[in-house]
Amino acid sequence: MGNAAAAQRMSAAEYLAWERAQVAKHEYHLGEIFAMAGGSPRHNFLASAMVAELRAAVRGKPCHVLSSDQRISAKQGERYVYADAVVACGGVRLEPGTGDVLANPSVVVEVLSPSTEAYDRGQKWEAYQRIPSLTDYLLVSQGSVRVEHYQREADDSWRYRVIEAGGAVTL
Repeated sequence: MGNAAAAQRMSAAEYLAWERAQVAKHEYHLGEIFAMAGGSPRHNFLASAMVAELRAAVRGKPCHVLSSDQRISAKQGERYVYADAVVACGGVRLEPGTGDVLANPSVVVEVLSPSTEAYDRGQKWEAYQRIPSLTDYLLVSQGSVRVEHYQREADDSWRYRVIEAGGAVTL
């Protein structure tokens, strides 16, 4: 997670209004604001490649691929986050009263960085698991050809697979 960006605590409504006026992105967790670090060229290349691959994968399906600028509601009024790429299927549903916060991510992609890997695997993953619409969570390595894929099962458990060079992710 990034560094705390504001000394004072904010309500979710205050955060959303404040965040819309910011140049840089910030995540929100129970009143605390955290600045998001900019990505390296490799990070940005991988995130862009994932967006392109996801677009190809959902072509002809009722799904939309969104970039890292899309704010996601991990829990209404409590947690707002950004991913490197996100897919929403069955139409884009926004959190009521916000006009710009995605409420129904189906697939979330995080490109792992040294500064965010623990957060992406820990607190952020815990938050994502609570989103009812989420079916797939992908962690993309920058250091090797490796994608970790968590896929929600019918019983609400998560199946974990590692895909390496030559493998394919099935959503």
